[in-house]
Amino acid sequence: MKVLGLETSCDETAACILESPRRILSNVISSQIALHHEYGGVVPELASRRHVEMMGPVIEESLTRAGCDLTSVDLISVTVGPGLLGSLLMGVTFAKTLSYAIEKPLIGVNHLEAHFYAPFLEDPELKFPLVSLIVSGGHTLLVWVKGLGQYEILGCTFDDAAGEAYDKVAKLLGLGYPGGPVIDQLAQKGNPKVFRLPKPYLSKNSLDFSFSGLKTAVLYLVKGYGSRNTGSTPFKKGRIEDLAASFQEVVVEVLTKKCMIALEKTGVENLAMGGGVAANSRLRERLTELAQKKGFHLSLPSKTLCTDNAAMIAALGLARFEAGLPGEPLEANPKLKIRHMHLIPLR
Repeated sequence: MKVLGLETSCDETAACILESPRRILSNVISSQIALHHEYGGVVPELASRRHVEMMGPVIEESLTRAGCDLTSVDLISVTVGPGLLGSLLMGVTFAKTLSYAIEKPLIGVNHLEAHFYAPFLEDPELKFPLVSLIVSGGHTLLVWVKGLGQYEILGCTFDDAAGEAYDKVAKLLGLGYPGGPVIDQLAQKGNPKVFRLPKPYLSKNSLDFSFSGLKTAVLYLVKGYGSRNTGSTPFKKGRIEDLAASFQEVVVEVLTKKCMIALEKTGVENLAMGGGVAANSRLRERLTELAQKKGFHLSLPSKTLCTDNAAMIAALGLARFEAGLPGEPLEANPKLKIRHMHLIPLR
């Protein structure tokens, strides 16, 4: 069975051909980073227009790489939310039209839920139940994934998501957009102990997140009066690598410690990650160290499967279709939530 996955939740136009059970035949992603770079973030109207331009070519390229055509497709799976309304509308409308034209079934899926299943595409040893850490520009979540369609949200962000904090700090430092990769690169050359920054735990055993205070602390340092309030070393532009490293180390420490608390509370022995920040080198390094030390199974998707991609959309659509579970309503829903359903193991 071949599934065509389509993803347009934000600023990537993506298409994938997935062959049952988990064989990726093609996974094509058209990025809009260059388009939005000068604006310091994603411009929704520009993103929507680019999706219109790229959807056809991206699907065609995906089919070519997979060595098949539309007649070989048995199912279409598309992201219906959450995300930018205009971007989602482009993908859902295209998918509906294509489904009608080739007379193939169409299933709508939740972008966040799809991140839970990306690790299964590359890790045959990953089993349910698992704790999933989703970290991206729009979301920071800890979820107890008990099985297909059965989830318990353990923690979420009250304000800035981790990726959003990276982007805002990068903007403060004049590093451009997106902020995550450039801060990660700079941090590798810096000393994470130079600047004292707050560790936003909220409460000792809380699994929720809050990164706005950390972002504000960086702002104070950059403005030149953070040292008086925090006792930290005054910031000088020549020490930007140290500030990047200090900021990143706090983010990584908060994320990893909450993951450890989640594993302890649930008794689960499997931890997986998803979302753009899951590609961060220091976060991956620290979790790998903890997995070796504490003995839990860690599943880290390749960086292509961490960021927005259509392979995870196809994987979730296929899993739901084969299990007889309904998809999401086929309407763009920018505020779509994770739904709880009956426990059915992933095939």
